[in-house]
Amino acid sequence: MDIHFTARKFKPHQAIRDHALATIKKLDKYFDGIVRSDIILSFEGKDPSLKTAEINVHVFGSVLIAKERSDEFLKSIDMALEKIERQLDKYKAKHRAKNKKTLRKIKEVDVVEQIEE
Repeated sequence: MDIHFTARKFKPHQAIRDHALATIKKLDKYFDGIVRSDIILSFEGKDPSLKTAEINVHVFGSVLIAKERSDEFLKSIDMALEKIERQLDKYKAKHRAKNKKTLRKIKEVDVVEQIEE
């Protein structure tokens, strides 16, 4: 998985960068179909007290996006990560259901062919 870290209009502390990269690496253990992840940190508007973390996760066929604001970057990163985890759960469940349907169709075709012979 490729991880891209971006801080807009400021230079982040090393601790913030390390925390962001460590949290994204946890997603790789959680779901191994992730192709690329982007972490974007910025200040919201003209108010420097609102800090925004945006996480974009590219999986096969779609992009999962979570954006959170709070008074600290670490909180924003953690809240955005929770959103991404929920989205990954939905994505995995959706694709499991599709795989089960295709397996059923394959089994039905095999049974029909055996009966016809």
